[in-house]
Amino acid sequence: MAESDPALLSTKVGEKRSCSEDEEEDAPSKKPKVEIDHKNGGAPNQDEEELEGGASDREEDGETFADMMKHGLTEMDVGILKYVSDHEGFSGILKERYSDFVVHEINKQGKVVHLDDLSIPADTEEVSQPEQQPKECNVLTEEQKKQLGELQLFKNKEGNVSIEVMDDTKEKRTLVHKAIKTQFPGLETKTEEKDGHKFIVAYHAAGKKALAEVRTAAAPRKHFWPKHRGSFCHFTLYKENKDTMDAINVLSKFLRLRPNMFSYMGTKDKRAITVQEIAVLKITAERLAHLNKCLMNLKLGNFCYKNHPLKLGELQGNHFTVVIRNISGTDEQVHQAMTSLKQTGFINYYGMQRFGTTAVPTHQVGRAILKNDWNEVVDLILKPRPGAEKEFLVRCREEWAKTQDPEAALKKLPNKRCVEGQLLRGLSMYGKKNIVTAFGLIPRNNRLMYIHSYQSMVWNTMVSRRIEAFGLKAVEGDLVLRGTTAHVLSAEEAESRSIHDIVMPLPGFDVIYPTHHVGKGYRELLSVDGLDIDNMRHKVKDYSLAGAYRRIIIRPTDVSWEVIQYDDPRISLVHTDFEKLEGKPAPVFNKEGKYRALRMEFSLPPSTYATMAIREVLKLDTSIKKQTQLNTTWFN
Repeated sequence: MAESDPALLSTKVGEKRSCSEDEEEDAPSKKPKVEIDHKNGGAPNQDEEELEGGASDREEDGETFADMMKHGLTEMDVGILKYVSDHEGFSGILKERYSDFVVHEINKQGKVVHLDDLSIPADTEEVSQPEQQPKECNVLTEEQKKQLGELQLFKNKEGNVSIEVMDDTKEKRTLVHKAIKTQFPGLETKTEEKDGHKFIVAYHAAGKKALAEVRTAAAPRKHFWPKHRGSFCHFTLYKENKDTMDAINVLSKFLRLRPNMFSYMGTKDKRAITVQEIAVLKITAERLAHLNKCLMNLKLGNFCYKNHPLKLGELQGNHFTVVIRNISGTDEQVHQAMTSLKQTGFINYYGMQRFGTTAVPTHQVGRAILKNDWNEVVDLILKPRPGAEKEFLVRCREEWAKTQDPEAALKKLPNKRCVEGQLLRGLSMYGKKNIVTAFGLIPRNNRLMYIHSYQSMVWNTMVSRRIEAFGLKAVEGDLVLRGTTAHVLSAEEAESRSIHDIVMPLPGFDVIYPTHHVGKGYRELLSVDGLDIDNMRHKVKDYSLAGAYRRIIIRPTDVSWEVIQYDDPRISLVHTDFEKLEGKPAPVFNKEGKYRALRMEFSLPPSTYATMAIREVLKLDTSIKKQTQLNTTWFN
């Protein structure tokens, strides 16, 4: 999970880049983008946005985005208060274009993952079925193949291609079905009878009408799979402006698989260009490579077969290339800031994305869950709230406040899959007296994110106090890890330890706390929130917090930077893997250009927030509330 940071992260929306040949220019829109964070692998936090109730913007009101965001959180609200360096901060714009934020996964072997090979791996024994292949290939005429190819490439998305089965036998129909699905991934088929003749109708699985008719297959179709070949096809996924789960859902539809047939080591955010490894069970590299013809903003390559899937958290980290445009800092300021980042690092805060963007922060819901105050949980999630929300959510909340009728409120939601919809569905099924069961209809990861958000707020607050009290040196009473066990430092031991060794606990029943006065502050903080630090087990096992340890200072590796000047704000300032594959030249910079940008590169371990590193460089608040104000000033 890599989240946002206090930098002049002004974020403008709206690049449209695609993996097609006719690449369109990104045009920044006039409305600031609210996603400023990037997840850096690790645990499955893919639904942090959903916890905010799909918060977006109400364009129907005359209200400006800045007005709507004035109710949001600032860094101070979630304990993000301190910096480690004493250089002077400066302003800049982060993610003006999504191509300004490029993330390459670092796999468990420590290798940075790149997309640099689109070829299909040789499979020596795969030619063992000469009888089958020609049968399938020859059942379609050249004209039919041309029509199917156009349908597959979205040129006729809502249409279909009908193929009359002249020699009507079940075997012949099966061959036609199989030929279409094998040669044209993304197309579905069905048999129809018209005027006594049988036709096989091919249609686009991603078409709007087709989506209503097509259901994902219960299991992958059984194709011949050579025994010598690994069961999992591993490949590199390059994606632009699309989050990992969205990308996997697209691949699932084209390949007619359940999304859980895919595995990965970490989720990557939407507003970025990201490169990561994916594995899928018993799908050939050839079928995957074929998708490159029709996928937008996605590209697949570097195929190989292995005998194992991927597991969440197996990655060693992520390598970031970040462009901050329109910087105000002098070259000397930039040098001081980046040298400090390289030598000292940054406070390993949980970034703003962890806490939601609306007037009801996710950590408040988490606190209510831990207190077992379920009426408060429902109230916080469903009550009307000021700020940025979609109009249908506003109507849903108003209905709930007026009637307390879950079914009536549910009818106001066009999409029942948001957190509010899932909770209302649970309340209508199980009744308002059985809130715990009703709340259980929300996916487990989303439910746990609320309480993890509360833990994160406590950790941020206590780390700020620790830095305030003792600065950047190890002191008696601090904690260090020996293996997976925490150890309290004596005064003598502290002398030989660095701040980079020190950890602080997330509260739970299976951790110890620092023995100095800051450590004792955990008890006071939880007590004010109505929680007992000695009783972190919950009646519902899922919500029992074991706790964990987290380093308080992270020093990035592979840090480099340069200040570049340019004239055209629309050009990309990073040479991406896809552009290299296409043979496109690297961007050329004008040393006398009227705009200045800082391009930085660094690597971070899993579960750290890249925007927190950028916060340390720029010394600016990364909250959407603050960034919206900065954006508004910039646009004006």
